[in-house]
Amino acid sequence: MPSPAIPTTPALPAEWRDFLALTKPRVMTLVVFTALCGLLAARTHINPILGFTAILCIAVGAGASGALNMWYEADLDANMKRTKGRPLPAGRMDRQSALHFGVALAVGSVLVMGLAINLLAAAILAVSILFYVLVYTVWLKRRTPQNIVIGGAAGAFPPLIGWAAATGHISLLPVLLFLLIFLWTPPHFWALSLFVRTDYAAAGVPMLPVVAGIKATRRQVLIYTLPMVAAAVVPWPLGLTGAIYGGTAGLLSAWFLLLAIRVSISTEADQALMKPERALFKFSILYLFVLFGALVVDRLVLA
Repeated sequence: MPSPAIPTTPALPAEWRDFLALTKPRVMTLVVFTALCGLLAARTHINPILGFTAILCIAVGAGASGALNMWYEADLDANMKRTKGRPLPAGRMDRQSALHFGVALAVGSVLVMGLAINLLAAAILAVSILFYVLVYTVWLKRRTPQNIVIGGAAGAFPPLIGWAAATGHISLLPVLLFLLIFLWTPPHFWALSLFVRTDYAAAGVPMLPVVAGIKATRRQVLIYTLPMVAAAVVPWPLGLTGAIYGGTAGLLSAWFLLLAIRVSISTEADQALMKPERALFKFSILYLFVLFGALVVDRLVLA
């Protein structure tokens, strides 16, 4: 597939802040947190230095994914209000530097994970990077409104990697955590896409609100929330967690579902007035942070 067009803005000497911006630090925060929770929830002793190394590798791998995503999508970012200030479309960095930076981070993170931790964690980390870059960024994003549904798997890998780093194997609980994030991703991103849909339309990205319309997207937000709630709560009745996690999951998921219902019945078409969508998007981020935090507390109490 041919590479996308390069923005014509002349590149200026890049600063360290521009390289940091390529790694998408805000996204990385959630990645690192869920990976750390996966590692701690395993309740297996791991040398603190090795544990730190594993989380660092996951962070660097996430940064590599972000950098390669920005390298490939520089033309899209230039056409979207919320992304046109990024280093490449703003002309603060040349595209080749971004590519080399991303590849170096990707290769380095996987090699260190394999050599210092274990091959299983390194393999899952490599798959997560390749999935995000090749499957989501290159293949899906410009072709189908289901890009977020399938591509959401890329962001669901961190707790699996953290668990594998601590134990050297995979069991049911981290698989359920993977499923939870996988199902969480569509309502999270579709809520965002509803109130920034003109950005996606201007860039030619076939996000669901652009292709199927507002009403269909709101309905899909609710449809995906239902199995997400089930995935969040089910570890407790299966005996994989205790009441701390179970109660937290039940309360948070009930509120998430209520917000999703409000989105599904909303009739507001003005992006600036889409309060239910903005409320769901903001809460969805808090939802994962608190839920995974409760998981760690629950597992440590039970240890």
